[in-house]
Formats: sequence, C-alpha cells, structure tokens
Amino acid sequence: MQGTYLLLNFLTILFPIALSFDKRVRFVQYWRHLFPAIALSGVVFLLWDVVFTKYGVWSFNPVYVLGIGFQGLPIEEILFFLTVPFACIFIYECLNYYVKTDFMAPFAKAITFLLFCLSIWMHVFYGHALYTVVTFSLCFLLSLGLLWLQPKWLGRFYLAYFISLLPFYLVNGLLTSLPVVLYNDAENCGFRVGTIPFEDHFYSLALLLLTTIFYEIFKKRAA
Repeated sequence: MQGTYLLLNFLTILFPIALSFDKRVRFVQYWRHLFPAIALSGVVFLLWDVVFTKYGVWSFNPVYVLGIGFQGLPIEEILFFLTVPFACIFIYECLNYYVKTDFMAPFAKAITFLLFCLSIWMHVFYGHALYTVVTFSLCFLLSLGLLWLQPKWLGRFYLAYFISLLPFYLVNGLLTSLPVVLYNDAENCGFRVGTIPFEDHFYSLALLLLTTIFYEIFKKRAA
C-alpha cells in the first residue's frame, strides 16, 4: 500500500529518537555533530541516487510510495538518508558506551584490507555493471584512506556495522521483497542474499562509513 516505505522510515528512527534522551548514553548530546555529518554524506548519496534512478539502475514501485518527490526520488527515499545513518550512529554510540573493550580493534586493519581487495576483485569481474562499479569504487577509496590513516575508532565502527546488519536485513529485506525498490540486474553482479543485492551491503557500509568519518571529525573539533 502507499505509505509502506514511509512507515519503514518511521519505524527505523522511532526507537533511536525515543532513546536519545536516556540518561546514560545521552545520544541527544551528539546530534549537533551528527546532523552535519548526515547532511554531507547525504549530498553524495542523493546525487548518486538521482543519477542511478535517471539511468534505470533502480526504480521505485509506485504502489508503496506516496508519489511526492524530487528529481525522480520519492520523499521516502530522501528520508532514508536521514533515518538509516541516524539509527546506525545511535547503535555505534550505544556500543561505545556499553561495550568498553574494543574487541574489533585487532581485526580492523585486516577487515579494511579485505574490503580493499574485494573492491578490486569486483571491478575486474563486474566492470560492466554500473551499480557494482560505483559502489566498489567508493569502497576502494574509503578503504585506501582508512589503511593510510588507521583511525582509532575503526574497530568500533565495524562492530556497529556488523550489528546493524540485523535491522538491515529486516528493512532491506522488505524493500526488496515487496518490492519497494526494483533493481535492474544488468547493472549489478546478479548475486543476492535472499532478495537483497550483494552490492547493497557495501552501499550501506560506504554510507555509514562516510557518515562516521564526518561525525568523528566534528566530534574531535568540538572537543
């Protein structure tokens, strides 16, 4: 039904907003760093989204959206770039507060190197597919920068990302199984996890990683 995608956005952000005022984590105190970070990463991904929609890499099922939008994007898709990073940075900060040991720190460099190698692999074997190429080009650049800079928060980011895959499979599973978002399989590698294109995992990783980079920069400057 119309409004399904909007409802998914609402449910994604409902609990993170409600729990932002918890006296322990006090996520609300980080909003002033978070919203500029979301805005900056959002510009990149919204431009990407507009171009991909224009060239038919993906499209949106009119049955599940309100029909209000901008440059071919339904309003729900635009909100997606607010609600998902907000919810995932909430997970990141909750883990920072409650999990005192950085368990992933010893593996962060190896994970980043694997991402770097996978990005090259996907270019070699799926260079014809636009979604694959653009997604893994950004992952390549991000992983290269992280291997050079080796930020201290990277292990904590990976922990948050892996945990965020649980709601990712729920939300993206609905978006791709109904389907709300329709993919042109000529522009991706053709492999899916259930109904979710393989590239979506790394699209999400790049979105959250870019947001976290900006977020940590703003936090550091404020400190």
